[in-house]
Amino acid sequence: MVRVEWPLHVVRRIVLGTLAAAVLAVGGWFLVSWLQENAARCGDGVVKRGADHECVGVTDGSFVFAHHLAPVEKKIRDENARVEKNASKEPYVTVAYLTTFTLKPGDSNSPESVRHELEGAYLAQYRHNQGDLAAAPKIRLLIANSGSRSGQWKHTTDELIKLKDSPDNLVAVTGLGPSTDENLETVKLLSENGIAMVASIMTATNIQNIDNFVRVAPTNIDEAYAASIYLKRQKFRTAVIVQDAARGNLYAATLGKAFTEAFPDGKGHQLVADTMTYDSSVANAWENELQFMTGQLCDQTPQVIYFAGRGAHLTHFLDALSNRHCQKQKFTVIAGDDTTNLTSKELAAAARTRISVLYTGLAHPDMYRTNPEAVSAPSATFFADGQELDRWFPNEPRDDGKAIMGHDAVLTAAKGIQMAASGQSEVTGEAVGRMFHQMNARQQVAGASGFISFQNNGNPRDKAVPVLRLTANGRAEFVEVSAASGRPQEKQQ
Repeated sequence: MVRVEWPLHVVRRIVLGTLAAAVLAVGGWFLVSWLQENAARCGDGVVKRGADHECVGVTDGSFVFAHHLAPVEKKIRDENARVEKNASKEPYVTVAYLTTFTLKPGDSNSPESVRHELEGAYLAQYRHNQGDLAAAPKIRLLIANSGSRSGQWKHTTDELIKLKDSPDNLVAVTGLGPSTDENLETVKLLSENGIAMVASIMTATNIQNIDNFVRVAPTNIDEAYAASIYLKRQKFRTAVIVQDAARGNLYAATLGKAFTEAFPDGKGHQLVADTMTYDSSVANAWENELQFMTGQLCDQTPQVIYFAGRGAHLTHFLDALSNRHCQKQKFTVIAGDDTTNLTSKELAAAARTRISVLYTGLAHPDMYRTNPEAVSAPSATFFADGQELDRWFPNEPRDDGKAIMGHDAVLTAAKGIQMAASGQSEVTGEAVGRMFHQMNARQQVAGASGFISFQNNGNPRDKAVPVLRLTANGRAEFVEVSAASGRPQEKQQ
């Protein structure tokens, strides 16, 4: 065999050429990867996900999820910067406020409602860090977006879990969004990872008995019983339930079941027909279902219609009912707290149907004026006209109670953090979660939505439930404070 010998300079050229090609190939791969990653990045901690390329993830306020959130996110960002700057003198822990901030038409929350929640969350951070409740350790508040309908819940939850063992020490997640299957999965995963949770507006009764989890909102059972007690006091005797049967709508399912148990009593109060259902998950069908349902209601002639569905569906139902053939028949419709997610325009449209509409809310600024024994005066003051919240975020109506609920959720987490830090060098999520069980008697949370203590299952005890009336101008008029037992919890001495 003939042996071929290459000159040294040729070998060097071949080797160098091969190496250069390899470097270019690897470098090109890294370049493509960097370009792809950069294109998917919205900001620090926030990336584009899903078919709609939503910006989801966790921010300290540096990235603004929606234009209307810019003023409150700036407040949070500035307070976080102040906390970080003073960390050597005043240690801090991290709390996140999690919900859907990039809303689409299919979401039950409105932009107004989530903005109000975040404004209330900032108020609680301010009070704990440098206001009237100043305590240690301080709180760095993060804003976490799980995407429309919490479609990116797993990604955002995983990002939050990573922060648990970081130098920022995430110990609690608040907010958590409405009662849906996705948000329930979020709660379960956070619980498994030892992070404390305080839900602000989650009311479904079957979300309970979860480690490290409490809610400041009344449950659907509480709302249904509070509504029932009010209706009976007002001499209503007959009712029918209209309920969304969509799979995964835990809010509607538990609300309807609870009212079925609460209203009939063998003393003249009865349901005059089986529960009438529609299915909002069936596109192009549920609106027709509500339309045809009005004929049955004319035949049954109930005094009250208990609507167990989302606020967005309520407006369609009221439109259908206003065009009923039995115009002389008067109806009163009473719904649950999701009505507060309607925008001002939607509430005004509902009011124009000229049907008497009541609903049980989560909170209302007028609760303190009529029931001062059921609401903390110092907390309620912040929500009064002309006070801090009004000055920071002017021209914002507070009737939906969402700012109050966001505030009370973060306030509860802050109190748990303060209690867990007593005599301890390090605060953990599990320690904060255990403190929720000690928030009774003198340790109750002095909330703007009522005085709050917790049962072992995580539900609030005898939580105040405001009954509200929709007025002709589309505003929520406070009627009275009710409760599942008829009387809300009061301040413990």
